[in-house]
Amino acid sequence: MCGIVGAVSERPVQSILIEGLKRLEYRGYDSAGIALLAEDGLLRTRAKGKVSELEQKLVESRALVGIAHTRWATHGVPNELNAHPHQSGRFSVVHNGIIENHDSLRTQLKSAGFVFESQTDTETVAHLLAYEATKDKDLNRIISTVLTQLDGAYALAIIDVNSPDLLWVARKGSPLVIGVGHGEYFVGSDQLALLHVTNRFVFLEDGDSACLTTSGYQVYSSDGNSVERPVIRADISGESVSKGEYRHFMEKEIHQQPAAIETTLAGRLGKTRLLSGILGPKGDDLLTNVEAVQIVACGTSYHGGLVARYWIESLVGIPCQVEIASEYRYRKVVTLPNTLWIAISQSGETADVLAALRHTDKTNIVATLAICNVPTSSLIRETDLAFLTEAGPEIGVASTKAFTTQLTVLLLLTGLMARQRQKESFDELKFVDVLKQLSKLVVKSLAIEGQIQQIAERFVGKQHALFLGRGTMNPIAMEGALKLKELSYIHAEAYPAGELKHGPLALVDENMPVIAVAPNDELVDKLKSNLSEVKARGGQLIVFTDVAVVDHSSEMTQCVMPKTPSLLAPIVFTIPLQLLSYHIAVLRGTDVDQPRNLAKSVTVE
Repeated sequence: MCGIVGAVSERPVQSILIEGLKRLEYRGYDSAGIALLAEDGLLRTRAKGKVSELEQKLVESRALVGIAHTRWATHGVPNELNAHPHQSGRFSVVHNGIIENHDSLRTQLKSAGFVFESQTDTETVAHLLAYEATKDKDLNRIISTVLTQLDGAYALAIIDVNSPDLLWVARKGSPLVIGVGHGEYFVGSDQLALLHVTNRFVFLEDGDSACLTTSGYQVYSSDGNSVERPVIRADISGESVSKGEYRHFMEKEIHQQPAAIETTLAGRLGKTRLLSGILGPKGDDLLTNVEAVQIVACGTSYHGGLVARYWIESLVGIPCQVEIASEYRYRKVVTLPNTLWIAISQSGETADVLAALRHTDKTNIVATLAICNVPTSSLIRETDLAFLTEAGPEIGVASTKAFTTQLTVLLLLTGLMARQRQKESFDELKFVDVLKQLSKLVVKSLAIEGQIQQIAERFVGKQHALFLGRGTMNPIAMEGALKLKELSYIHAEAYPAGELKHGPLALVDENMPVIAVAPNDELVDKLKSNLSEVKARGGQLIVFTDVAVVDHSSEMTQCVMPKTPSLLAPIVFTIPLQLLSYHIAVLRGTDVDQPRNLAKSVTVE
């Protein structure tokens, strides 16, 4: 969960590396560092905090080779000593991932006389390189020998004083991409880090290593053989990774949701039907044989899976199980016959999701399907089918448009499955007409932002909040609570509203804000009864409700949402909860785009 940038060029690389770090700062921001191969050896600068702190410490350098890193701590507290790059002798290393056998390597290296200055697992890699260099003069063999000794996940970039024109990289379980230029080559944790210098990329496969020079690069597979990987031209613009007119990336990404949803639906909806071939040439036939669904995801994506369970079981009529990936991968799972196995991940590099995919028994699985926002990700490459969300780059750590486009794709998938299984109750024309309303309804939901800003002022001094929903709104309440926790550091919980009397009602008093989502669905009357329980205890009740079910006699605060088909309510009613959390965080002065202790792409266990 850190950001790596490296460069070998015919021009000075320091400014290139710093700009790359700024673009990667959403991946980690508790410390940063840079190492350059200068004329007089390795020049390393590190700083606790954000990239701006590092930038203030730098002196201008004309070095042509360097590596840089922005860190989210896994081993060792955030400080300068634990910041990357780590050095030993002639080597400097940056690393993303976790070296699981670092303790045993540390013991071995200490006995060989190496002194550790940090608490990190990464420093073992630097010392291991220096140790192997005492036994072998060939850099290729040194690096190969070191890689065979590392257990766990890693993306590595290595520079060597004795080879001042080389940059070595390797990946196992953690993403790494090579940027292709003219007389210069780059490496980054993702392509966003390098868009300021190139739009051509080589995505390394798991187990790959590569050597970069100004004249070219060579990729080696896990068995040590030279291989070719395709060069892919990116169509992401530089504007897509800037804030534009907005104060924060999250604010921008909330307001991008109508367009992101429209793009996600484009080419998938006809005038009267769902288009065929959305999942590839074999996708439709595979769906015909599906008799059960297993969804595996983490965090916000897990909430998307929970919503999909309601849709799939009600519209398709087959069982759907949803599980958190970090639990699923360590459980003895019983997979139902003819299961469609779905992995949901915004980045496609989520470590727990990938591990669950790789360790799943495929015996009863019809196909594996990735729902993802990154077409070049590991998850897309390793599954049988893919369904891209088309959200565009999402920089804010708290997911917004990635989540609503995931829900859009999951709803599309539900419709495809219902059609392929020839469900008599499924009206494809009506389903398509409903989906065509979605982006306009999201625009209308954004229009109540002014009212939400006023409500946010009530939360500035609060430390707790309770979210309620029923049916498909229960996962949306969970997502609302998660957003409030992530952004404002207010403790928030979500419960099915029907569970109030089974415990949570004990928390409700005049100091407890209670937020409910109340679309016009079959459970709205049940929900109203639950909300009466809150009002009777003096709770501060804030309800996001459909215009059709407004209670004009009520004393609770009601935010009126556009008239919304119940099928679309989970997506449309997500928007005000995002806005509420955003504006509360702004008022409380927290770091909206980079909340403390969190990182965007969770590439470690």
